[in-house]
Amino acid sequence: MPKIKLTKTAVDAANPQERDYELRDTTIPGFLVKITPTGRKTFMIAYVANNGQRRKPAIGRYGEITVEQARRIAQDWLAEVRRGADPSAERTASRQAPTVKELFDRFITDYSESRNKPSTVKSNRGFGKRHILPALGHMKVPDVTRSDIANLMKKMSKSPVNANRVLSAVRKMFNMAEVWGMRPDGTNPCRHIPKFPERGKTRLITDAEMRKLFEYLDRAEAEGLEHPFIILAIRLQFEFAARMSEIIELEWSWVDFDNRRVVWPDSKTGGMSKPMNAEALRLFETAPLLEDSPFVCPSVFDPKKAMSPYTYYQGWKRILKRAGLPHVGTHGIRHRSATDIANSGVPVKVGMALTAHKTVTMFMRYVHTEDDPVRAAAEAVTQRRMNVIGVEHQPPAPPPPVTELPSIAPVVETAPATLGPDGKPLGFDDGKYTSRTRLGNYRPFRHRSGENRDVPPGSKRAEAQDV
Repeated sequence: MPKIKLTKTAVDAANPQERDYELRDTTIPGFLVKITPTGRKTFMIAYVANNGQRRKPAIGRYGEITVEQARRIAQDWLAEVRRGADPSAERTASRQAPTVKELFDRFITDYSESRNKPSTVKSNRGFGKRHILPALGHMKVPDVTRSDIANLMKKMSKSPVNANRVLSAVRKMFNMAEVWGMRPDGTNPCRHIPKFPERGKTRLITDAEMRKLFEYLDRAEAEGLEHPFIILAIRLQFEFAARMSEIIELEWSWVDFDNRRVVWPDSKTGGMSKPMNAEALRLFETAPLLEDSPFVCPSVFDPKKAMSPYTYYQGWKRILKRAGLPHVGTHGIRHRSATDIANSGVPVKVGMALTAHKTVTMFMRYVHTEDDPVRAAAEAVTQRRMNVIGVEHQPPAPPPPVTELPSIAPVVETAPATLGPDGKPLGFDDGKYTSRTRLGNYRPFRHRSGENRDVPPGSKRAEAQDV
């Protein structure tokens, strides 16, 4: 294997032979040019990696790069090798790295299908088909950067709630990419990407609305104005602080009358068990029982099927309208029940067991602050302050009912107004000064005029007079 100083002249003079042969450089160990029988000349660098393996990666073809450019690249690669890197292995890994589409397919099959609910798996597939794969599917997993995720979120800015769900799915997907060795640890590109603010908020059903609602439910049940199963479902959702799906899919086999308990084998948060209070027991004992129907609230038209979410939602919507109440989604029932649980004084751990929440943060999101307790707390704080300063505090009396509009007393000026050059009043004039901002005897310093203007205390002019 001949060794010469590789120059443009030497490489041009190298003619092809029957077999491949190499010309090695005398100045940089391992730097060489390979000449094939077809006449192709390729610059290469031969080195031994830290793990003992011999490498000989190609740098580039002669003609595409010059000899000096190839020499500088060879020097850089050898410097990386001395620092413990392996340029050849890194290039091979980069070429063989999976695409985001391959990562997404593995995320669905190896993670989501085995750990998420079927509805979540369906949502993740939809997010990938509509948003993730069109934007990132062709990219290599290690090449995805934070700016790529930020651009994806920017494209979805008109649907912020959906964008947040997509971001959560992508973040988990790249977390698993680190677990599966597709990216280095701590390089998730979704890190520091903020979510959009979600301004949607479930309205709290007030005490007055609760009374009107249950008055109508009692009347509708007595007069047959609504279907009994819809009324039963609404009452059970209030009693168990349950989700809509947990009530319409409830089966009689899950109801344990002996232990006064209902056991759901599966729900949004997994299997759960809730105690049965006296009102819930009464509802189960008086509920109509249809033959061959396993469901407590079966479908209106087919007792062998569970009540559909559409039927329940439309029934709830119709009942609110007939009761004269503003609309709130069926999840408002769960919010109202969670608020009643929190305001009843039970420990937070017990409240979480009644609502089947896994975290305190999520439980508190369902607890609303009512006006009456806050108003009573404000009066208690005022009473304590008055006791400290020695003043008797009288709580405000409720306002009397308004029968007619109150009369408005005319405004009486205490001094004649002075008009300026523009015809607008300057304020009050007592013969000493005029001011637009005069309030009784108070005269702001910046608006005083006349001989009675005092020097503002603490100003430089006042300090000069003292001297």
